[in-house]
Amino acid sequence: HDPKERGASDTTPLFLMAIKIFREFTGEDDFLEEAVEKALTWMEYQSPTGGILVAQLPTSDWRDEQWVLGYGLFVNTIVYTYLKLFSLDEQASHLKKMMGRFSIKEEDGKHYIDEGLKIKFKPHYALWSYKIYNSERFDLLGNSLAILSGIASPSRSLNMISWIEEECRKLKNNGDLAIDLPPNFFPFINPGDNDWRQRYAKFNPPGDYHNGGVWPFICGFYIAALVAAGRYKLAEKKFEALTKLMQSVNKAKVEFGFNEWFKAQDGKPKGQDWQTWSAAMYLYSAECIKLKRTPFFDKIRAGER
Repeated sequence: HDPKERGASDTTPLFLMAIKIFREFTGEDDFLEEAVEKALTWMEYQSPTGGILVAQLPTSDWRDEQWVLGYGLFVNTIVYTYLKLFSLDEQASHLKKMMGRFSIKEEDGKHYIDEGLKIKFKPHYALWSYKIYNSERFDLLGNSLAILSGIASPSRSLNMISWIEEECRKLKNNGDLAIDLPPNFFPFINPGDNDWRQRYAKFNPPGDYHNGGVWPFICGFYIAALVAAGRYKLAEKKFEALTKLMQSVNKAKVEFGFNEWFKAQDGKPKGQDWQTWSAAMYLYSAECIKLKRTPFFDKIRAGER
Protein backbone atom coordinates (compact mmCIF):
# COMPACT_ATOMS: atom_id res chain seq x y z
CA HIS A 1 0.00 0.00 0.00
CA ASP A 2 3.03 2.28 -0.32
CA PRO A 3 2.78 4.48 -3.45
CA LYS A 4 6.58 4.70 -3.52
CA GLU A 5 7.03 0.92 -3.49
CA ARG A 6 7.51 -0.29 -7.06
CA GLY A 7 9.22 -3.59 -6.36
CA ALA A 8 6.41 -5.96 -7.43
CA SER A 9 6.26 -7.22 -11.00
CA ASP A 10 2.59 -8.22 -11.06
CA THR A 11 0.75 -5.43 -9.24
CA THR A 12 0.64 -2.97 -12.15
CA PRO A 13 -0.51 -5.56 -14.73
CA LEU A 14 -3.15 -6.81 -12.28
CA PHE A 15 -4.25 -3.23 -11.62
CA LEU A 16 -4.73 -2.60 -15.34
CA MET A 17 -6.64 -5.84 -15.86
CA ALA A 18 -8.86 -5.21 -12.82
CA ILE A 19 -9.55 -1.59 -13.76
CA LYS A 20 -10.76 -2.56 -17.22
CA ILE A 21 -13.01 -5.28 -15.79
CA PHE A 22 -14.35 -2.80 -13.22
CA ARG A 23 -15.05 -0.24 -15.95
CA GLU A 24 -16.90 -2.79 -18.03
CA PHE A 25 -18.97 -3.91 -15.04
CA THR A 26 -19.88 -0.40 -13.80
CA GLY A 27 -19.91 1.60 -17.03
CA GLU A 28 -17.44 4.12 -15.54
CA ASP A 29 -15.27 4.29 -18.64
CA ASP A 30 -12.87 6.91 -17.29
CA PHE A 31 -12.44 5.48 -13.80
CA LEU A 32 -8.93 6.31 -12.51
CA GLU A 33 -7.91 7.42 -16.00
CA GLU A 34 -4.82 9.34 -14.88
CA ALA A 35 -3.53 6.34 -12.93
CA VAL A 36 -4.26 4.06 -15.89
CA GLU A 37 -2.24 6.26 -18.27
CA LYS A 38 0.69 6.27 -15.84
CA ALA A 39 0.46 2.50 -15.43
CA LEU A 40 0.41 1.87 -19.18
CA THR A 41 3.47 4.08 -19.60
CA TRP A 42 5.25 2.34 -16.72
CA MET A 43 4.68 -1.06 -18.31
CA GLU A 44 6.28 0.06 -21.58
CA TYR A 45 9.60 0.18 -19.74
CA GLN A 46 9.50 -3.28 -18.15
CA SER A 47 11.37 -5.16 -20.89
CA PRO A 48 15.19 -5.17 -20.64
CA THR A 49 15.48 -5.54 -24.41
CA GLY A 50 13.03 -2.77 -25.25
CA GLY A 51 10.66 -5.42 -26.58
CA ILE A 52 7.21 -6.51 -25.49
CA LEU A 53 7.92 -9.40 -23.09
CA VAL A 54 7.91 -8.16 -19.49
CA ALA A 55 10.77 -9.28 -17.25
CA GLN A 56 10.96 -9.70 -13.50
CA LEU A 57 13.35 -10.49 -10.68
CA PRO A 58 13.00 -13.55 -8.42
CA THR A 59 10.30 -13.38 -5.70
CA SER A 60 8.92 -10.14 -7.17
CA ASP A 61 5.43 -11.40 -8.09
CA TRP A 62 2.77 -12.92 -5.80
CA ARG A 63 5.13 -15.83 -5.10
CA ASP A 64 7.38 -14.20 -2.53
CA GLU A 65 9.26 -17.46 -1.96
CA GLN A 66 9.54 -18.66 -5.56
CA TRP A 67 12.42 -18.11 -7.96
CA VAL A 68 10.98 -16.80 -11.23
CA LEU A 69 13.60 -15.03 -13.34
CA GLY A 70 13.30 -13.03 -16.55
CA TYR A 71 10.20 -13.55 -18.66
CA GLY A 72 7.68 -15.18 -16.32
CA LEU A 73 4.60 -16.87 -17.73
CA PHE A 74 2.12 -15.56 -15.14
CA VAL A 75 3.04 -11.88 -15.43
CA ASN A 76 3.06 -11.97 -19.22
CA THR A 77 -0.36 -13.64 -19.39
CA ILE A 78 -1.70 -10.76 -17.28
CA VAL A 79 0.01 -8.24 -19.57
CA TYR A 80 -1.53 -9.93 -22.60
CA THR A 81 -4.95 -9.88 -20.93
CA TYR A 82 -4.93 -6.16 -20.16
CA LEU A 83 -3.59 -5.34 -23.63
CA LYS A 84 -6.56 -7.17 -25.15
CA LEU A 85 -9.02 -5.59 -22.73
CA PHE A 86 -7.72 -2.12 -23.63
CA SER A 87 -7.92 -3.01 -27.36
CA LEU A 88 -4.16 -2.65 -27.76
CA ASP A 89 -4.35 -5.50 -30.24
CA GLU A 90 -1.11 -4.89 -32.13
CA GLN A 91 0.94 -5.05 -28.94
CA ALA A 92 -1.04 -8.06 -27.72
CA SER A 93 -0.46 -9.90 -30.99
CA HIS A 94 3.27 -9.23 -30.80
CA LEU A 95 3.42 -10.42 -27.19
CA LYS A 96 1.55 -13.62 -28.04
CA LYS A 97 3.94 -14.26 -30.92
CA MET A 98 6.97 -13.81 -28.67
CA MET A 99 5.51 -16.06 -25.98
CA GLY A 100 4.87 -18.68 -28.65
CA ARG A 101 8.57 -19.03 -29.44
CA PHE A 102 10.27 -22.09 -28.02
CA SER A 103 12.27 -21.74 -24.83
CA ILE A 104 15.90 -22.78 -25.29
CA LYS A 105 18.43 -24.50 -23.07
CA GLU A 106 21.62 -23.77 -24.97
CA GLU A 107 22.96 -21.68 -27.80
CA ASP A 108 22.20 -22.92 -31.29
CA GLY A 109 25.66 -22.88 -32.81
CA LYS A 110 26.47 -19.38 -33.99
CA HIS A 111 22.86 -18.36 -34.38
CA TYR A 112 21.02 -16.34 -31.76
CA ILE A 113 17.55 -17.61 -30.95
CA ASP A 114 14.90 -15.37 -29.43
CA GLU A 115 13.66 -17.05 -26.30
CA GLY A 116 9.99 -17.69 -25.69
CA LEU A 117 7.81 -19.71 -23.33
CA LYS A 118 6.65 -22.63 -25.45
CA ILE A 119 8.17 -26.02 -24.57
CA LYS A 120 8.99 -28.65 -27.18
CA PHE A 121 7.01 -31.88 -26.84
CA LYS A 122 4.85 -30.57 -23.98
CA PRO A 123 1.45 -28.85 -24.16
CA HIS A 124 2.09 -26.34 -21.37
CA TYR A 125 4.21 -23.19 -21.25
CA ALA A 126 7.45 -22.75 -19.32
CA LEU A 127 7.41 -21.22 -15.85
CA TRP A 128 9.97 -18.67 -17.00
CA SER A 129 12.59 -18.15 -19.68
CA TYR A 130 15.51 -15.78 -20.15
CA LYS A 131 18.14 -16.16 -22.88
CA ILE A 132 19.47 -19.74 -22.62
CA TYR A 133 17.99 -20.30 -19.14
CA ASN A 134 14.50 -21.44 -18.24
CA SER A 135 12.34 -23.60 -16.02
CA GLU A 136 10.00 -26.13 -17.60
CA ARG A 137 8.19 -26.83 -14.33
CA PHE A 138 4.44 -26.34 -14.54
CA ASP A 139 2.77 -23.13 -13.32
CA LEU A 140 -0.97 -23.79 -12.91
CA LEU A 141 -1.95 -20.13 -12.61
CA GLY A 142 0.01 -18.93 -15.63
CA ASN A 143 -1.15 -21.80 -17.82
CA SER A 144 -4.79 -21.43 -16.71
CA LEU A 145 -4.62 -17.76 -17.70
CA ALA A 146 -3.04 -18.77 -21.01
CA ILE A 147 -6.13 -20.89 -21.68
CA LEU A 148 -8.58 -18.26 -20.44
CA SER A 149 -7.04 -15.43 -22.46
CA GLY A 150 -6.67 -17.40 -25.68
CA ILE A 151 -2.87 -17.43 -25.72
CA ALA A 152 -3.19 -21.21 -25.86
CA SER A 153 -5.16 -22.42 -28.87
CA PRO A 154 -8.30 -24.55 -28.28
CA SER A 155 -6.44 -27.74 -29.25
CA ARG A 156 -3.43 -26.87 -27.10
CA SER A 157 -5.77 -26.07 -24.20
CA LEU A 158 -7.46 -29.47 -24.39
CA ASN A 159 -4.12 -31.26 -24.62
CA MET A 160 -2.84 -29.27 -21.67
CA ILE A 161 -5.84 -30.15 -19.51
CA SER A 162 -5.47 -33.86 -20.31
CA TRP A 163 -1.78 -33.60 -19.42
CA ILE A 164 -2.55 -31.83 -16.11
CA GLU A 165 -5.07 -34.48 -15.07
CA GLU A 166 -2.69 -37.31 -15.98
CA GLU A 167 0.17 -35.70 -14.04
CA CYS A 168 -2.12 -35.28 -11.02
CA ARG A 169 -2.99 -38.98 -11.18
CA LYS A 170 0.73 -39.76 -11.05
CA LEU A 171 1.18 -37.44 -8.07
CA LYS A 172 -1.67 -39.21 -6.26
CA ASN A 173 -0.21 -42.64 -7.01
CA ASN A 174 3.13 -41.48 -5.61
CA GLY A 175 1.52 -40.15 -2.43
CA ASP A 176 2.32 -36.55 -3.33
CA LEU A 177 -1.28 -35.36 -3.75
CA ALA A 178 -4.23 -36.06 -1.45
CA ILE A 179 -6.70 -33.63 -3.03
CA ASP A 180 -8.67 -33.91 -6.27
CA LEU A 181 -7.31 -30.53 -7.36
CA PRO A 182 -3.97 -29.73 -8.99
CA PRO A 183 -1.05 -28.18 -7.08
CA ASN A 184 -0.03 -24.68 -8.07
CA PHE A 185 3.35 -25.95 -9.25
CA PHE A 186 4.91 -29.27 -10.21
CA PRO A 187 7.01 -31.30 -10.27
CA PHE A 188 7.97 -30.11 -6.80
CA ILE A 189 11.50 -28.79 -6.31
CA ASN A 190 13.33 -31.22 -4.03
CA PRO A 191 16.63 -30.94 -2.15
CA GLY A 192 19.42 -31.78 -4.58
CA ASP A 193 17.60 -30.39 -7.63
CA ASN A 194 19.48 -27.74 -9.59
CA ASP A 195 16.84 -25.13 -8.76
CA TRP A 196 16.61 -25.99 -5.05
CA ARG A 197 17.43 -23.06 -2.76
CA GLN A 198 18.53 -23.48 0.84
CA ARG A 199 15.79 -21.13 2.02
CA TYR A 200 13.15 -23.52 0.60
CA ALA A 201 13.86 -26.02 3.39
CA LYS A 202 12.13 -23.71 5.86
CA PHE A 203 9.81 -21.56 3.77
CA ASN A 204 9.03 -23.52 0.58
CA PRO A 205 9.43 -27.30 1.06
CA PRO A 206 8.04 -29.78 -1.50
CA GLY A 207 4.23 -29.76 -1.57
CA ASP A 208 4.04 -26.58 0.50
CA TYR A 209 3.33 -22.93 -0.24
CA HIS A 210 4.59 -21.99 -3.72
CA ASN A 211 6.43 -25.28 -4.21
CA GLY A 212 3.34 -27.35 -4.97
CA GLY A 213 0.78 -26.23 -2.42
CA VAL A 214 -2.87 -26.33 -3.50
CA TRP A 215 -4.16 -22.75 -3.73
CA PRO A 216 -7.95 -22.31 -3.94
CA PHE A 217 -7.75 -19.04 -5.86
CA ILE A 218 -5.63 -20.72 -8.53
CA CYS A 219 -7.99 -23.71 -8.61
CA GLY A 220 -10.75 -21.18 -9.33
CA PHE A 221 -8.83 -20.00 -12.38
CA TYR A 222 -8.26 -23.62 -13.42
CA ILE A 223 -11.98 -24.39 -13.18
CA ALA A 224 -12.69 -21.31 -15.30
CA ALA A 225 -10.11 -22.54 -17.81
CA LEU A 226 -11.91 -25.91 -17.94
CA VAL A 227 -15.13 -24.08 -18.79
CA ALA A 228 -13.31 -22.05 -21.44
CA ALA A 229 -12.08 -25.29 -23.01
CA GLY A 230 -15.56 -26.85 -22.94
CA ARG A 231 -14.69 -29.42 -20.25
CA TYR A 232 -17.90 -28.73 -18.32
CA LYS A 233 -18.24 -32.05 -16.46
CA LEU A 234 -14.64 -31.93 -15.32
CA ALA A 235 -15.18 -28.33 -14.20
CA GLU A 236 -18.16 -29.43 -12.09
CA LYS A 237 -16.14 -32.25 -10.56
CA LYS A 238 -13.31 -29.90 -9.63
CA PHE A 239 -15.77 -27.35 -8.25
CA GLU A 240 -17.22 -29.99 -5.92
CA ALA A 241 -13.70 -30.72 -4.68
CA LEU A 242 -13.05 -27.00 -4.23
CA THR A 243 -16.30 -26.55 -2.30
CA LYS A 244 -15.27 -29.29 0.11
CA LEU A 245 -11.85 -27.71 0.46
CA MET A 246 -13.31 -24.29 1.21
CA GLN A 247 -15.02 -25.68 4.30
CA SER A 248 -11.68 -26.58 5.85
CA VAL A 249 -10.53 -24.23 8.57
CA ASN A 250 -7.09 -23.62 10.01
CA LYS A 251 -7.91 -21.62 13.15
CA ALA A 252 -11.08 -19.57 12.69
CA LYS A 253 -14.41 -20.91 13.99
CA VAL A 254 -16.44 -20.51 10.80
CA GLU A 255 -18.42 -22.75 8.45
CA PHE A 256 -16.30 -21.85 5.43
CA GLY A 257 -12.61 -21.18 6.01
CA PHE A 258 -11.69 -19.95 2.50
CA ASN A 259 -8.15 -20.81 3.50
CA GLU A 260 -5.15 -19.51 1.62
CA TRP A 261 -3.37 -22.75 0.67
CA PHE A 262 -3.27 -26.47 1.49
CA LYS A 263 -0.44 -28.95 1.77
CA ALA A 264 -0.52 -31.22 -1.27
CA GLN A 265 0.47 -34.46 0.46
CA ASP A 266 -2.20 -34.45 3.20
CA GLY A 267 -4.74 -31.80 2.10
CA LYS A 268 -4.56 -29.88 5.37
CA PRO A 269 -5.06 -26.08 5.44
CA LYS A 270 -1.77 -24.34 6.13
CA GLY A 271 -2.45 -20.72 5.23
CA GLN A 272 -4.59 -17.94 6.65
CA ASP A 273 -8.37 -18.32 6.88
CA TRP A 274 -10.88 -15.98 5.24
CA GLN A 275 -8.78 -15.07 2.22
CA THR A 276 -10.50 -12.70 -0.20
CA TRP A 277 -8.82 -14.17 -3.28
CA SER A 278 -9.90 -17.69 -2.29
CA ALA A 279 -13.51 -16.54 -1.87
CA ALA A 280 -13.53 -14.36 -4.99
CA MET A 281 -12.27 -17.06 -7.33
CA TYR A 282 -14.60 -19.62 -5.76
CA LEU A 283 -17.54 -17.36 -6.66
CA TYR A 284 -16.15 -16.63 -10.12
CA SER A 285 -15.68 -20.32 -10.91
CA ALA A 286 -19.23 -21.00 -9.72
CA GLU A 287 -20.53 -18.34 -12.09
CA CYS A 288 -18.51 -19.80 -14.96
CA ILE A 289 -20.03 -23.23 -14.40
CA LYS A 290 -23.52 -21.77 -14.08
CA LEU A 291 -23.25 -19.75 -17.31
CA LYS A 292 -20.98 -22.20 -19.20
CA ARG A 293 -18.84 -19.24 -20.15
CA THR A 294 -16.09 -17.12 -18.62
CA PRO A 295 -17.16 -13.50 -18.01
CA PHE A 296 -14.66 -10.87 -19.19
CA PHE A 297 -12.40 -13.47 -20.83
CA ASP A 298 -14.88 -14.67 -23.47
CA LYS A 299 -14.49 -11.64 -25.68
CA ILE A 300 -10.69 -11.87 -25.51
CA ARG A 301 -10.74 -15.45 -26.79
CA ALA A 302 -13.37 -14.58 -29.38
CA GLY A 303 -10.94 -12.09 -30.87
CA GLU A 304 -8.30 -14.79 -31.17
CA ARG A 305 -10.33 -17.19 -33.27
